[in-house]
Amino acid sequence: MSERVEASSLRSSRADVWDLKEIAFGTRERRRKVKIITQNFNGPCSFIAICNILVLRGDIQIQPYERTSVSYEFLSQLVGEFLLLSCADPGIDISAALSVMPTTTKGLDLNPQFTAVDSFRPGEGGGELQLFSKAGIRLLHGWVVDPESPAASVLSRVSDYDSAVTLIADADHITKGKLLLSDAFDDPNVPGPSHSDTQRSAAESGSVVAGPSSQSNAEPSNYSHLEPRSTSETYSEQDRQKIESALVAQGFLNSTQSQLTYYGLFQLVAAVEPGSLVALFRNSHLSVLHKPEGEDSTLYTLVTDHVFLHEPSVVWERLEDIDGGWSTFVDCDFVKSSPVGGDFAGQTAEAAVRAHEVAAGVGDPTDHELARRLQAEEDARARQLYLQRERQRAERQRNQAISDGESRKTRKAKDKCIIM
Repeated sequence: MSERVEASSLRSSRADVWDLKEIAFGTRERRRKVKIITQNFNGPCSFIAICNILVLRGDIQIQPYERTSVSYEFLSQLVGEFLLLSCADPGIDISAALSVMPTTTKGLDLNPQFTAVDSFRPGEGGGELQLFSKAGIRLLHGWVVDPESPAASVLSRVSDYDSAVTLIADADHITKGKLLLSDAFDDPNVPGPSHSDTQRSAAESGSVVAGPSSQSNAEPSNYSHLEPRSTSETYSEQDRQKIESALVAQGFLNSTQSQLTYYGLFQLVAAVEPGSLVALFRNSHLSVLHKPEGEDSTLYTLVTDHVFLHEPSVVWERLEDIDGGWSTFVDCDFVKSSPVGGDFAGQTAEAAVRAHEVAAGVGDPTDHELARRLQAEEDARARQLYLQRERQRAERQRNQAISDGESRKTRKAKDKCIIM
């Protein structure tokens, strides 16, 4: 029992301490070496993103430079001091921004609006948005509906994610759980295949029916099949309008599960100024988004995953599509990276040489034992990352099955966009 408690305590303490990685940032005379914070386990990506932007801008400095890790307490003190000094005017109230600081370790409640890349609906107290505002950090997202799409008129009225989820839950309640099964307008008194039967038939024939597609942000492709097939009035006109709007909102959410649309991506390219650093909300995650000076159309996100701690050539990830299928890692000069890979993945060239000597039986036995322990720790981290990715893949498959109507359950509680 004591060993399990000790292991749990060790994991908890490691989760509150983050390793630092040295990179080069800036151009010409402004180029300098800095140390960014990496994210291990399920660290608070919102707080880490805020700190990394302040570090890259030179607003806060992690001293002494030789240190290899930092704690939340250390960083929160730096950020708090920065906020107090940058808002020295007594007429400026930063209490809301300071009050939300402790919650950054658990996640921020952000509610993106589907109409513009810089639109978020303030939550209760507005502290989350105030934190970014007082820190001078621009908060953006790419979960934007194309104004030319059929869904635009409905989503402009729904406006934001929380409202969309509430609308879907209300409509599902009106239809007694039929909405999430996509048969809200089926008339049980009319003979013939129901909409769910149509879905199964289409699935067996290989055609696409209401499946989530990250390539589209329009309303569901089978929306016409949801029209009533009889003149009997099952719902009031007001309820019918709510159900129709909910179907459109549900189709949009299902087809944009990466929380990024191509229209939104194009808007991000236009909104981010060359040389600037902004916070990007995507996949319920917050990351650092950057457009290098001299670039007109290329965006990059800062790579902070702990697995790349010892990969100096992996610094940025090119944001090229909405699913990440074409993403490319680049180094600090935005040149395609060449990680060590293979058996020596995640190691520097020097560490890779030492590992090769150990494998060949060359060198000091003490070094061999140390290298063996280090490799075992690296293997354990790699297994953990693999298991985490497998869980995420399984979760995506479950979400896919739900959106296809294969195993849907009524959702009556309002979800939240919480970034962890």
